[in-house]
Amino acid sequence: MSSTENCIERNPAARTVASTQSEMTEIILPNDTNTLGNLLGGRLMHFIDLTAAMAAYRHSRTNVVTAAMDHIDFIRPVHLGDLLTLRSSVNRAFSSSMEVGVKVWAENTRTGCVHHVASAYLVFVAIDNQGHRQKVPQLTAETPTETRRYEDALRRREHREAEAARRKQGHLAVTAREDAEA
Repeated sequence: MSSTENCIERNPAARTVASTQSEMTEIILPNDTNTLGNLLGGRLMHFIDLTAAMAAYRHSRTNVVTAAMDHIDFIRPVHLGDLLTLRSSVNRAFSSSMEVGVKVWAENTRTGCVHHVASAYLVFVAIDNQGHRQKVPQLTAETPTETRRYEDALRRREHREAEAARRKQGHLAVTAREDAEA
């Protein structure tokens, strides 16, 4: 290995939150906006998904797919010409899935004012080239903020699982009713 290379260990037992952090900056152009000159919500979601995927890739070091966008808050509009900065990191790793948090800021290029404009939580699943789930390293939280996010991620996962079970029960009830009516 040359002295300019810096490779990350491929299969460690654990990685730190800091090692997953990713950042992306975009300038908001006319193609990104609606008729009011504000960034389209779907375009912002696309940027969020990309930035979150970067953190998931850094943690898993394998293919990842988006399994859920668990929550997104659109706090303020983003305007034509603003610089958008997105920062992501893995909040918690489970067996083959990871929760990633993304925070988004917009900078007015004329005034220099920066505002928090959105936050989101996404879930990614690590997969191999054949689409089979892959185990991911554990995540080590090192700061009080990282520990809080780590613990909160488990609560969100439990809520997602309970909601999925509720939807499944509702679907089964509808199917049974339809079968009885047939």
